[in-house]
Amino acid sequence: MSAKLGGVNYSHKYTPPLLITGILLAAHLSFGILESYPKLITAIVASFATELMLHRLIVGTWRDLSSAYISGISVGILIRSPQLWPFALCAAISIASKYVLRFKDQHIWNPSNFGVVMMLLLAPQSVAVLSIQWGNNMWAMLVIWIVGSISIYRLRRFHICATYVISFLAFALVRSWISGDPYLAEVAPITGPMYQLFTFFMITDPKTTVHRRWGQYVVIILVAFVEMILRLNEAVYAPFYALFIVGPLAMMLELWWDDRNNTGGAGDGANVSNASVSS
Repeated sequence: MSAKLGGVNYSHKYTPPLLITGILLAAHLSFGILESYPKLITAIVASFATELMLHRLIVGTWRDLSSAYISGISVGILIRSPQLWPFALCAAISIASKYVLRFKDQHIWNPSNFGVVMMLLLAPQSVAVLSIQWGNNMWAMLVIWIVGSISIYRLRRFHICATYVISFLAFALVRSWISGDPYLAEVAPITGPMYQLFTFFMITDPKTTVHRRWGQYVVIILVAFVEMILRLNEAVYAPFYALFIVGPLAMMLELWWDDRNNTGGAGDGANVSNASVSS
């Protein structure tokens, strides 16, 4: 995740890695969210190795590893498996997606989101995603919301998080009306760690969200809407699937539109060079 967007200072580039590390340490020391340190380290090392190798091979230069660190640590937190190989494979797939799956010289899937969804589709018997394992502990939730809010505020992306939360709450009311389940039961998932990491560190990635502010509002509402449909059909990991479907389509549409109209301002992302591949 690159923090250089619009008027945001480049020095903020390392804010997300530092803050996601803070979340990890505080949450694990207090609640033991990690299955093991070796699995986390495996994910991070695999991210680093894949990033260094592919960037050197394709771009010809060595690359800063801050974005790879975010992808690796996200995989280490989210993936659940009794074996080591899913952590390494998920991290490698996440990073490789930035170099392989591109449209108009821009990667269109959030790397961690892509890797997690691929593992759920390809190895459902070996992989699960962090959800109820941590529970909805009030202190854990408070840590993530405080640290995440600071990070997103500094990156000027808080409107994206707020839009998603409001949309989730609104569509939870619709789900409750359709399913007959209590409203609080429909709202409860957003208080868990999986949703909080999704909200703060996945849907706000500057490289894989549309550049126009009004477009960001529309896309996030669509993500929440598709998630509602998936949840009504009992999809356990609905938010990941929803972002996997909506995010790339929105990116391709914006890049195509900017290229068609030959605009520079909001379409700067369409001209990103290979050297600027990031998470």
